[in-house]
Amino acid sequence: MPYALSRFPAVIGQLENIGRTIAPRVNISLGLGSSLFSETPALRPRQLKPMPGFSGDLLDESQTHGDALVYLEGDSAVDLEDAARRLLSLMPAWRQRWRIGGFRKENRNQGGKWLARNPFHFTEGFGNPDTEREIVDRAVVVPGQGEPAWAEGGSYQVIRIVRFATDLWDRDSVDEQERIIGRRREGRWLDGTPGKEQPNFAADPHGKATPLDSHVRLAAPDRRNPPPMVRRSYSYDRGDGDSGLIFSCFQRDLVQGFETVQRRLEGESLAKYVLTTGGGYFFVPPPGDGWTEALLRP
Repeated sequence: MPYALSRFPAVIGQLENIGRTIAPRVNISLGLGSSLFSETPALRPRQLKPMPGFSGDLLDESQTHGDALVYLEGDSAVDLEDAARRLLSLMPAWRQRWRIGGFRKENRNQGGKWLARNPFHFTEGFGNPDTEREIVDRAVVVPGQGEPAWAEGGSYQVIRIVRFATDLWDRDSVDEQERIIGRRREGRWLDGTPGKEQPNFAADPHGKATPLDSHVRLAAPDRRNPPPMVRRSYSYDRGDGDSGLIFSCFQRDLVQGFETVQRRLEGESLAKYVLTTGGGYFFVPPPGDGWTEALLRP
């Protein structure tokens, strides 16, 4: 359940108390928006900026950006709502800019990867690494990247609220849907390769098995060198036909990670079924309190 907050003014010192006092059964993570650094640009992570619009986006400004993103995750809807109320009561100088609730249908760990089924009936998560070392290599900022010292050990997070045209999608045959995605619904590749293995797209240069404009082929044309990012997305359903995906990914480099993939997806056959309406770029601070001390230091 992501919440984007805006300040009336910002009180950075309040942020360090979020994970300590709200709810023991709710996991809480925090992302910092670029606008939080408007008065301290030298401390801003090097690539942090407002999320730009990409081809096909229709961004609602009221559902986009924010000074901070608070990410609540738990098994109980009651606990999540209670945590959200306590969060806002603890931070009276802040106001809620936008919020959205999500869920992970058929959420499970399979072969070291956390998988879930999205509203288009496809299992996703196969592209994530299955070891902690690989996750760190893709997602965590390291020394030598030119980032402020306080940001080392943190991660860039991208949130995209993507509305799915499920009625239109469900009119297509399963075979057509699988060709648009580039996988079988349960994860197998179209050339018959098991989902846990990597297909050889080079052996299919004309897209006879896996279409050249399919989602997975454009997103990661060389499956042996996957995009350097880690996904953790959720489905959402706000009623009245507004359902889709809360896309979330983490990376140490926005350009090499999300932005490179997003630009490759221009012209994909999936485009007519999806519409990105909100979200933002945020920076997840490293563990511990050192980052708050660095930002508050005169």
